[in-house]
Amino acid sequence: MTDAFKAFQDQFTSAFKPMDVPAAFRDFAEKGVQSYREGFEKLKASAEQTSDLLEGTYSTATKGVAEYNLKSLEILRTNINSAFDFCASVLAAKNAAEAVELSSSHLRTQFETLSEQAKELAALAQKVAAESSEPIKAGVEKTLRTGA
Repeated sequence: MTDAFKAFQDQFTSAFKPMDVPAAFRDFAEKGVQSYREGFEKLKASAEQTSDLLEGTYSTATKGVAEYNLKSLEILRTNINSAFDFCASVLAAKNAAEAVELSSSHLRTQFETLSEQAKELAALAQKVAAESSEPIKAGVEKTLRTGA
C-alpha cells in the first residue's frame, strides 16, 4: 500500500468511528427489535395456520365435489337408461293409443324421478358446502378464542 492511500484510509476510519450510543437509546433499540421479532413470529405462525386451514378446506371441498360429480353421473346414467327403455317400449307399441299411454306414463314417472334427483343433488350440495366451510369456521373460532 502506498503512504497516501494509508493516510486516506486512516482519515476515513477515524471520521467514521463507531459512536458511543447512550445506554437508554441502546435499550430502546433492542426492545424495538425484540418487539418486531415477536410480531414477525406471531405473523409467521398466523400465516402457517391460515395455510393449513386453507389446505384442509381445499381437501374437503375436493372430496365433496368428487362425490357430487359421481352422483351427477349416476343420475345421468339412470336418465339415459330410462330414455332408451322408453324408446324401446314406444317402438314396440302395437298402436298409437298404446304409444301415447306409454309416453304419458313415462313423462309422469320422469317428472317424479327428476324432482327426486334434484332434491338429492341439492342436499348433497348443501352437505358439501357445510363440510367445506367447517374448517374455516373452526379456524375463525380458534382465532377469536386465542385473541380474546
